Amino acid sequence: MSHQLTVAAVQMNSQQNVDANMATIKSAISAAKEQGAQLVVLPENCCSMGEQRATAERFDELSAMIGDAARTHDLYVLAGSLPCLYRPDGVIVPDGRMRQVSQLFAPDGTQAARYDKIHLFTATVADKQGSYNEAATFEPGTQTVVTPIDVDNTVFNLGMMVCFDLRFPALAQRLRQAGAELLSAPSAFTYLTGQANWSLLLQARALDSQCMVIGAAQGGEHHYKTGSPRQTWGHAAITQFNGSVADSYEHSNLEGEALDKSYTLVMATLDKNAQEQGRQHMPIFNCHRLA
Repeated sequence: MSHQLTVAAVQMNSQQNVDANMATIKSAISAAKEQGAQLVVLPENCCSMGEQRATAERFDELSAMIGDAARTHDLYVLAGSLPCLYRPDGVIVPDGRMRQVSQLFAPDGTQAARYDKIHLFTATVADKQGSYNEAATFEPGTQTVVTPIDVDNTVFNLGMMVCFDLRFPALAQRLRQAGAELLSAPSAFTYLTGQANWSLLLQARALDSQCMVIGAAQGGEHHYKTGSPRQTWGHAAITQFNGSVADSYEHSNLEGEALDKSYTLVMATLDKNAQEQGRQHMPIFNCHRLA
């Protein structure tokens, strides 16, 4: 019985051609499997940057396609986020808004878990867009999610986050208290906020929770049908429970072979026994008094 889980985080430069993005997703999953991945984490807005409502109308179709890829390659796939017109109970989101949904698909292709992004990006940034208010388009989720990943008869508990969630240490701590051993953080950080905070946030949340943090990312320039292009930070990275960076891609734009493939992978292995030993050596959750 293995106590190790091999994880791949994907960096993409998704545009508004959903079919092209899906082709890239399938290629990335296939390559990750070939390199030994048992869990693949795709970035936020993996199927389209922008065009949210049109993408949301294809939610079930696109979800099924990613589930099929998980089944084809016999591994877990986390679809970073897709816009969705309905809540987990099937009720349509009111006021014309949507939910930003992260899904885990099991090796048999079924949806193993759904997490609706709780913290919605609100910020003023000195870029071409200037201000961001995700709540104008999306309704926040209300439920934290920790879900088991069963590999070779060993269970690894995954706590699910999305992008702006990284700025809220209480969420990472709550997920750890619910049993999480690794945290997914599919993201599309703006270039400026990513440059300032991305790496620090991945490391900080790992230290807060003593979990591996998987930072799949959008990177580069995204061209919108209306309005100015948007630039994201990229720099996909996986951080170990002790804050060390296990692997990272040190660019915003895909370069060289990664550009030819339209994606790149960063990979790391979670050693369940080593992480548990590290937690025992510094038992911060036994000392926690405020929450």
